[in-house]
Amino acid sequence: MVENHTSQLDTVFHALGDATRRRMLSELAQGERTVSQLAGPFAISLAAASKHIKVLENAGMIRREVRGRTHLCRLDPGPLARAHEWLGFYERFWTSRLDVLDRLLREEEARNSQSPEGDKS
Repeated sequence: MVENHTSQLDTVFHALGDATRRRMLSELAQGERTVSQLAGPFAISLAAASKHIKVLENAGMIRREVRGRTHLCRLDPGPLARAHEWLGFYERFWTSRLDVLDRLLREEEARNSQSPEGDKS
């Protein structure tokens, strides 16, 4: 179970590692798009766009539906939520570290403001 979850995270972060795919996800957050619509903003072929879409599909971040000759893609946010959850641990870690640093700096500032101006202890 944990290994499967780790493997999925690896796939999600790999997919997010490309600017074209991140922009495609941003487009899909606005609503479903065809492959042509997803390829439009980029100077890439439909075949290249399809490869990017396949990477996003393999990561589970999008779903593709075929209607006749049209391929419609829509965002599936589940894997992104799991990646966000995983990153949340590190967000909490760094927030707590920065809170400690903030407290220490405030204590030092308070000590410095209480000591006589000429005292450099």
